Amino acid sequence: MSEYKYMCGFGSHFSSEDPRCPNALPEGQNTPQKCPYGLYAEQLSGTAFTAPRKENARTWFYRINPSAKHLPFQSYEKEGGKYLTHNWDEQKPNPNQMRWKPFDMPAPNEKVNFVQGLHTVCGAGDARSRHGLAVHVYMCNVSMENMAFYNSDGDFLIVPQEGVLDITTEFGKMKVAPNEICVIPQGIRYAVNVSGTTRGYILEVYDNHFHLPDLGPIGANGLANPRDFQTPVAWFEDRQVKDFSVVSKFQGHLFVAKQQHSCFDVVAWHGNYVPYKYDLSKFNVINSVSFDHCDPSIFTVLTCPSSKYGTAIADFVIFPPRWSVQEHTFRPPYYHRNCMSEFMGLILGRYEAKEEGFMPGGATLHSMMTPHGPDAKCFEGASNAKLAPERVAEGTQAFMFESSLSMAVTKWGEETCQKLDAKYYECWQALKNNFKLE
Repeated sequence: MSEYKYMCGFGSHFSSEDPRCPNALPEGQNTPQKCPYGLYAEQLSGTAFTAPRKENARTWFYRINPSAKHLPFQSYEKEGGKYLTHNWDEQKPNPNQMRWKPFDMPAPNEKVNFVQGLHTVCGAGDARSRHGLAVHVYMCNVSMENMAFYNSDGDFLIVPQEGVLDITTEFGKMKVAPNEICVIPQGIRYAVNVSGTTRGYILEVYDNHFHLPDLGPIGANGLANPRDFQTPVAWFEDRQVKDFSVVSKFQGHLFVAKQQHSCFDVVAWHGNYVPYKYDLSKFNVINSVSFDHCDPSIFTVLTCPSSKYGTAIADFVIFPPRWSVQEHTFRPPYYHRNCMSEFMGLILGRYEAKEEGFMPGGATLHSMMTPHGPDAKCFEGASNAKLAPERVAEGTQAFMFESSLSMAVTKWGEETCQKLDAKYYECWQALKNNFKLE
């Protein structure tokens, strides 16, 4: 039997039990005096107990050992997290357009796991006050052995770019390949196994959890459909381990607690606070079929809303393969200055507005009110192209983390990584003055 099976639906209330232990879920209540199989009942709350029912998120675990059975937490920052930070004041602000060449993989003689390979590029806000976000990249080449990781600060939206992530969670197992994403909400424990060099991007949000965007006039269907989100089924191991490590990201720092058993010992669970994955190729693109280039919000997959209606702490937006048919229209993205911050990454292929210099595994950041748009080559080509129906972005998947917060770049992002492209500004210098007074 395959260990990778899923239940479908976004925001659904699921029930799952490992088939090796039938009837492990208690009947009719959450905390019986004695749970089936001698298990412990444990609740994981993703929202306040008193949150409105439509927003309330929690899961009940039925596990072999309670999570509290561990030794005290100690600092883990000598072993990992060297470049993980939420200190947004370590560099002076820089409003320039920024572009990074592909971030370096670990050297062949290095052994770096997922946690050790986390590097913060930019962000804003404060995990302690539960407001803000961070953008990280990960580069790793070995699996997490006899250890698990969880984030006390917020949710991780993980975007693999190279290499498959084989993720074991307290809920079960899932595989996440490039052109798929997964979300691991706050507090959920998991381990990442890899085969060879692996790289990707992470959007972390502190305020809230990710939601599907409202569709408004689009109607009931379109964009990312709820049925295409997948949550793993229950799977457990009853394994005694000497010094199993549980690593916690807490207030921006890493801590580790030792215990003598695997934390992946959940035999059954039920609830709506779950990890999930999504295949980006299933996104139902909505676009103009008459004229003009629509705003990129039509490509929003998931959103983390702020307290201000219609304004996000972060949106996850993609630019997938699609047909372009607009008449009398400059079809690529328009030139733009924005009250939002825009961090872009490239999973595969070439981005339509900048086919040179922006490479898979690299990134760009266009900060608040910093102008950006197509490079000179793209502008000339699109301004003179025959406007026949055409397939755009074929073989490409670019994405954007867009935020209403003004993000600061870390020292690692601006200096240490040595991947910032100092010549990025040159892509606009060849734009001509085409003004003609007639």
